[in-house]
This record gives sequence, structure tokens and C-alpha cells, in this order.
Amino acid sequence: MLTSPILIRMYSPKKIRNIAIIAHIDHVKTTLLDSLLKQSNIFRDNELVSERIMDSYDQEKERGITIFSKHTSIFFEDFKINLIDTPGHSDFSGEVERVLGLVNCVLLLVDASEGPMPQTRFVLSQALKIGLKPIVVLNKIDRPGANHDRALDLTFDLFVELGATDEQLDFKVCYASGLSGFAMMEVDGERKDMRPLFQLIVDAVPPPPGNMDLPFLMQATTLSYDEFVGRQACGRILEGKVAKGDTITRINTDGHPTQHKVTRIEGYHGLKKVEMEEAGVGDIVNIAGIPEIIIGETLCTPDHIVQLPPITLEEPTLSIEILVNNGPFAGKDGKHITMNKIRDRLLQEQKANISLKIEDLEGREDAMRVSGRGELHLAVLIEAMRRENYEFTISKPKVILKKEDDKTLEPYEMAHIEVPEEFSGTVIEELSRRKGEMQSLSTNEHGITSLQFLIPTRGLMGYRNQFLTQTRGLGIMTSIFDHFGNWKGVIPGRLQGALVSMCNGKTTPYAAFNLQGRGVLFVKPGDDIYEGMIVGENSRENDLTINVTREKQLTNVRASGTDENVQLTPPRVFTLEEAIDFIEDDELIEVTPNFIRLRKRFLKENERKRASSKSSSKG
Repeated sequence: MLTSPILIRMYSPKKIRNIAIIAHIDHVKTTLLDSLLKQSNIFRDNELVSERIMDSYDQEKERGITIFSKHTSIFFEDFKINLIDTPGHSDFSGEVERVLGLVNCVLLLVDASEGPMPQTRFVLSQALKIGLKPIVVLNKIDRPGANHDRALDLTFDLFVELGATDEQLDFKVCYASGLSGFAMMEVDGERKDMRPLFQLIVDAVPPPPGNMDLPFLMQATTLSYDEFVGRQACGRILEGKVAKGDTITRINTDGHPTQHKVTRIEGYHGLKKVEMEEAGVGDIVNIAGIPEIIIGETLCTPDHIVQLPPITLEEPTLSIEILVNNGPFAGKDGKHITMNKIRDRLLQEQKANISLKIEDLEGREDAMRVSGRGELHLAVLIEAMRRENYEFTISKPKVILKKEDDKTLEPYEMAHIEVPEEFSGTVIEELSRRKGEMQSLSTNEHGITSLQFLIPTRGLMGYRNQFLTQTRGLGIMTSIFDHFGNWKGVIPGRLQGALVSMCNGKTTPYAAFNLQGRGVLFVKPGDDIYEGMIVGENSRENDLTINVTREKQLTNVRASGTDENVQLTPPRVFTLEEAIDFIEDDELIEVTPNFIRLRKRFLKENERKRASSKSSSKG
């Protein structure tokens, strides 16, 4: 029977297990965690529990992915198990890198039908490098297409490829179904509950190192905020213990010590934070009372000053410019529109999200550069800001280049693609055109072709929308950063030009009906538009200036059949990521709380060119 004692006491390190769950996106990692939480009896019998309990952030629920690492504590017999749910998408690998130092083992979740996927590779390599010995969980074992032997062989091959030690290669294996809520140590075992996995965690995961009698030592790994006690530093206590009211020393990144009083200590009991009077070695806790602390700083006792090495993350690969909105509709929708407000918000984000790099642009007062791991990583920040009533414009992402021995290096990604066999030729042709190199190709008995391409990050930018069109929405494409390699030269971008509005006003049905043969429109009748705004995609390569506000000429004669029955094709509505994928270097995205508009970058310059061309034609 699984029991759940109330979390009000400090556990002995021997009775604590700290473990993180890592997996490729959509391998039901969060669903497996749901089953562990429900079966640890931390909820009341009559308590309403939603699906994907740990995905509490609104964008996580909407996108169906985990974005931020989260902590929880569950209980098995007299053991406390601290579980960390980590993102499965490679763009958020910085979240994973930070929390691996908190745990002593990882649960590697592998789909029993697909085997390990590309985005598993990065996190697993980081875990192996720091000496963790993973436990492999073959999930979705009850699916009709499950092939546990093949998945296990591929997982072992991946361990070997990543340089695992003999001890790490001798990993424990568990078979499970997160959705059905059972685990077993043998494939033909009893499919009852998650107890075998609980027992495996207790038996195979080493207790946290450290000595309760040594001076207190901890590193801030993540930050949280409480409206009553302010900023809280979250981390694992490495040595000693700490109690409410103690005086501790914060060592900042420059090595400067300051004294602070602990005002609150919070641990975890299921999804809830619970106040603790004291905590010791192995506990993952939130400590309040240090208002200016940032990620990576050290907390210790005043009479034993120690500075731990800073937390280092892999470098960003993409950057965008965030600019003040200077378009005709500026300030009509958003509340925070000045550069000072935008800069403060970005700098606040950098304190809690060290995987983002935020910097001023030399000689520019109206823009800042934000660098991250990928388009989705940047899009989550932009979406969060627009929901907080910020208004701004963003540029097309650019890859971050390196210089080594007079060579220009750019980021490469390993793209894994699964498509129905009839579409594979089109995908291969397009990725080859974008300077991709095919690494492997295989087709299974169901007619699904799996492809692996090593391709510059620039080659994938702007391709995802085209990929969905080429495969009629049936293809799956994931990618992960691989390495910095030689610059590949010019890579072809978008094949179609833009339809650009030549005047201000509202879109009319008459104009839209007559122009929809020119391409795909992004606006519908009644939408406000302005000169220079991109209102559609041209069916040809060049940009085309059009008038979508044109009214039908009326006559004095009204007869049956004079007016046409206007039938319009629905406009293409962009999500933020789709808009980022679409634009070119001379285009911007105008982001407001309620609108995503595209426009040409140099509105004033375009006006000047048109004015000069008109005057020359008159002459």
C-alpha cells in the first residue's frame, strides 16, 4: 500500500530519492507522472484532478508540451521521492541542463514503438556526462505497434554512441503505460499499478550525497515568486541543514557576500508547496529572504564562505530583434509600448531564464537583441509578453555565427522526419535544396518513411509550414542542435513574394474577391490595414503592391444580375510561430495583445521611393 505522510518534517538523506524524468516530446512523460502522483495517494478521494497535472502554465496546456521544469514530492512507504518533470522539446533544453544537478538519477522514457528520438539524445548525453546512471522506462507498452526488443536495442546503441561507461550501460529497464497506469519489471508481468516503478526508484536510485553535520551549502538552480514573501531561491541542499530564522550568506556572481535572514522554507507535497521549519541534505526546497538572488548564486553559512562554480549552459543558436512598434496602429491595442517598459520586462526575464541571452544593440535606442535555442523558445517569451499587454515588433530570426581559425561556422541540426512514403521524394528534394545532407532512410511495413538529415539551422527556418503543405499534414518533423559546422553559403528562402497594401483603410469584399486569384490573402473584409502592411502571399516570386480597400463603382441602373455573388476563400491566419517562419529579412511582425500583423520593414523608405518614382514619371 502506498502511503503519503504529511510533509512537515525533515527526512534523513538515506530516505530521499531525487530523480528527473526526461523524454522526447509526446512520449507521454507528463501522463506517466500523472499516474505516479495519483497512485501515491497525495490527493483526497473526492478531489478533482485534471489531466497533465504538472503542466500548469497556460501555454503548456494550449500547446500540449512541457516548457518549464517543475518539482513535486511523492511518497512510497517511508521514502520521499523528489520528482522533476523536464521539457521534452529541444528548444527548452536549458531548463533540463539546470535541473540535472539537483538529481542523482534520471528516468529515460522511451516509446516502445518508436524507440529513442533525436530530442532524447541531447538530454541523455548531458546526464551521462555528469555520471548519472539512467533507468530506462519503455512506455506505451500496451500499444498495438509496440516492439520492446527493437526499442531496447536502439536505446542501448544510443548509450554506446554517446560514450556511456560500462556501469551506465548496465541500466535497469521497466515496462510501463503512463496512460493505463501500470508498470512491470518483465514484459509479461502483471499489469496492475505503478508499484514496480516506485520500488525500482527506491532500490536503484542512490541517496543524495552530503553530510548533515557540515555547514549549510546550496546553489540557486531555479527561481520562483510569491506575492507575500517575494523571490524564492530553489535548489537542493548539498551540505548541512537550514532552519527558518537562520542567517545565511549569499555569494553573488562577482564573489561578493551579503547576509540575509531566512524568512520561509517551502518543500513539496505533491503539487502543493508546504512550509517547513527546517530542511537538510538532499531536500529540494524554496528559500525566501534573499530578494536579489539570481540563478547560479551560492547560499552558505556566514562562517564558512564557499562559492560554487556557475551554472553553464549550451550557447544560443538563434537571435531576433525586438523593436518599438512604429507602425500607424502603434498604441491602439497594447498598454506597454515604450522601449523602457519592453527593456525592463526582458531584463526581468533574463534573471529567471538564463538560457536566454538579452543585450542592447550598439547605437540603437529602439531595439534589443534576444538570443535563444530555437524559434519556439523565442516564441514562448513573445507570446507571454503579448498576453501581458506589451506591444512591439520583431524581426526575422538570424542564426548566431562563430569565428574559428578564420572560418565562419554556423549551427547545424539533426532533423528526424517521418512521412508517408509517397511524400518522401518531395521532402528529400526540398531539404537537399536547402543544403541538407541525408544521413539515413528507411521505410517500415506500414509505408512510413523515416529520414534523418543533417542540415544548417538556416535551412530549416521557414520550412515547417511548407513541410505541412507538402505532406498534407501527415508528416512529423523534429530537430535538435547537433554542432557548429562550416558556413554553407546562400540558402534559398521563401519562394513566393508578398502582397503589400498600397493604402490605408478597411478591406472590402469586392477588392478581396478580385485579388484572391493573385495569391493567398491574410485579411478578411472589414479588417483595418495600412500602407506597407503585408496582406497576402503572392503566387509568384516578386512582391506585389495591391489595393484591398477598393470599392465597387456604383451606377444609377440597378438590374437583376448586376451584382455578383461574392464568394471569398477564408484568409490564412498565422500563429506566432507560423509568422516567424514566414517573414523574410526585409519584413517585421507587429505583435499586440490581440493582433499579429506582418509588414515591410522600411515603411518610410518605401514611401520615399514611391514619391520619387511618381515625381519622375510626372516629369
